[in-house]
Amino acid sequence: MDKAPTNSNKTLPILIAIAGWFALTAQFYLLLDNRTAPVGETILRYFGFFTILTNLLVALSLSYLVLAPDSRPGRFFAKATTLTAITVYIVVVGLVYNTVLRFLWAPQGLQKLVDEFLHSIIPVLFLLYWIIYVPKRHLQWRLLWGWLVYPLIYCIYTLLRGTASGFYPYPFMNVTELGYPAVLRNCLYVTLLFLFFSVLFIGLGKLGAKKVKY
Repeated sequence: MDKAPTNSNKTLPILIAIAGWFALTAQFYLLLDNRTAPVGETILRYFGFFTILTNLLVALSLSYLVLAPDSRPGRFFAKATTLTAITVYIVVVGLVYNTVLRFLWAPQGLQKLVDEFLHSIIPVLFLLYWIIYVPKRHLQWRLLWGWLVYPLIYCIYTLLRGTASGFYPYPFMNVTELGYPAVLRNCLYVTLLFLFFSVLFIGLGKLGAKKVKY
């Protein structure tokens, strides 16, 4: 199976990993510093954001590729299928935030900087990393269904936890305000986004493979 090169130029993955850990740490500090709930609940809420979980995947994957490529997690994250799936997730994070959520608030100072890292800079840089370094010729159409498991589990968990706690990390998932029909419809739209980018990236891989053959 194709793997991303681990011994070639490491500048870009190092920069992305550093940016990721900085943004994740700073966001954790900001959330604790401005918390409106007990510490335990605040930590649960921190890990309840798809943005946080996906940026964590980005930071972990590139950290293992740079620091421990021969470890079991390093080999897993080096797979083209794994890196492409993460690319799909982080691209959707950036797209949904910048088209829907950005206009709902106006962060200032460190929070604004962190937001740009999590929702714009890191998604763009990781997409660039995928384009330049990740081999794509063996990506298969059947993979896209497995890639949907992570966002679907996240959606189910968020709705169940929201029912129990009353906290929903995103306004388009707020059952209390929108009701289940609207929220499920919104989840379907986002799922279609994941499906679209999965098809797009696999298609680009197959197109590149055809060009190599000819």
